[in-house]
Amino acid sequence: MITELVAISAILIGSAFSLIGVIGMLRLPDVYSKLHAAGKVSVFGAALLAIAVIALVPNAFGKGLLLIVLLIIAGPVVSHAIASAAYRLGVPLQRAMRDDLRPIMQRDQ
Repeated sequence: MITELVAISAILIGSAFSLIGVIGMLRLPDVYSKLHAAGKVSVFGAALLAIAVIALVPNAFGKGLLLIVLLIIAGPVVSHAIASAAYRLGVPLQRAMRDDLRPIMQRDQ
């Protein structure tokens, strides 16, 4: 009974996080903002769904825990790599207040 309640709660919260991530991907203006939605919100949504699987399937604890750890480590790293590549390719920032990397990039060229 308790494990089912934990699983249902994790499914609902994880689905809500994933939905917020998808809405962010659609609504946010530039690649850097979209990476924020994809890199943070969606990772936690997928991790919560993995928690639901761990709660419902008794033999999935080790694999589920490993998946959660890899998601939490790899999500921000991949987002940073994509943002760095986009910046180096010259993808413009929308409504940028400041650009702290511009002097560094101009100095290196």
